[in-house]
Amino acid sequence: MSDETRKSHETRTSWRARRGLAGAAALLLAGLAAAPVAAAGEQTRQTRRGDLVSVTPVADRDAGQVRRFLAGRDVSAGPVRYGVRAYRLTYRTVDPYGKPTTASGLLTLPKGGSRHLDLVSDTHGTMVTRTYAPSASEDFGRIPSYLNASAGRAVAAPDYLGLGSGPGLHPYMDTASSVTASVDMLRAARTAADRLGRPLSGDVYATGFSQGGQVAMALGRALEDGADRHFRLKALAPVSGPYDLEGQEVPALYDGRVNDVSGVLYISYWLVAQNRLHPLYKDPSEVFRAPYASRVESLFDGSHDEEEVVKGLAPDVKNLLTPSFYERLRHPSGPLLDAMRAADHTCGWKPDVPVRLYAGDDDTDVPIGNTRTCARTLAGQGARVRVVDQGAVDHFGSFAVSAPQVVRFFDTVRD
Repeated sequence: MSDETRKSHETRTSWRARRGLAGAAALLLAGLAAAPVAAAGEQTRQTRRGDLVSVTPVADRDAGQVRRFLAGRDVSAGPVRYGVRAYRLTYRTVDPYGKPTTASGLLTLPKGGSRHLDLVSDTHGTMVTRTYAPSASEDFGRIPSYLNASAGRAVAAPDYLGLGSGPGLHPYMDTASSVTASVDMLRAARTAADRLGRPLSGDVYATGFSQGGQVAMALGRALEDGADRHFRLKALAPVSGPYDLEGQEVPALYDGRVNDVSGVLYISYWLVAQNRLHPLYKDPSEVFRAPYASRVESLFDGSHDEEEVVKGLAPDVKNLLTPSFYERLRHPSGPLLDAMRAADHTCGWKPDVPVRLYAGDDDTDVPIGNTRTCARTLAGQGARVRVVDQGAVDHFGSFAVSAPQVVRFFDTVRD
């Protein structure tokens, strides 16, 4: 394992090691979260997307506790003004095929500030374990929620399909279903916030990290296209998103810009998840070498963490994939190319709001070329876009540095 690859793996491990704090917090909240504080009421004959099923308190933190939570994760607590209360929402949405299902997410409210609250949508990065989702774990996935809420806004953070308490498997990097789950989370948040006495203004500020950066761009487009008349997009601030699988992210697997550990994790997760939506292979052995073909799909069942997944697979992408598929991925066509393009082009529109794209030069998970491609595409459409290059920071470093800056950017946006 190279020094760079080892550094990336150790960075991931250090974030995960802090999850012990989440377990302690969960014990303290056991009595509080034993039952929902509100429910959607008796079922009507016709349910709708975004209908609220339940609201369950999961955290109550004063401002000092929020600052310590952030400091423990190397994130500036400068924007913190208030304590926060967080709730797990369960709500109705649809799966990738349009069939009814449920999903969960985290609603975080400030303990102070205006009665009518603006809303931040925060879409999280890659997670292979359902219990790491924002509504289920008090860890780095909650950093944007606590930061933005402690600065005076409500925050809706969807877990996405198949993560948190949502049923089924997560359709990783399926942009369409990530957007529907995110829009429906906004609707559920609107209902819950009203019941909790903190009604929403309708203004939405969209951010997200990594996978969530790409989702944030697509969500912004959906809102501007009128996905829900109650919400008005005000600003976009994604961080280190994989906006260009075909032109940047996949080629980076071959030229060394993506480190081995992350490359194996991302491409195996993506292939397994996408194969459920696109006919990429009939048997895993067509894509993955032995012995990995026999275990790869079970590793992404939502119950294994990143370390378990990485240990169960090859040390690098070339030794993970069969020689023929390795070359096929290098020169994609047919359903494989269709799957990439279904996730791409989230930057191919003209937002009517200011856009800031945050990224780091030393990111070997999602190279900064993704952000530069997105910025060029947006600018070509006439958008007001600025790239915030955080310099020599890696993937999680770009997140830690950018998250407080996103809050301050949202503070500057005016009608």
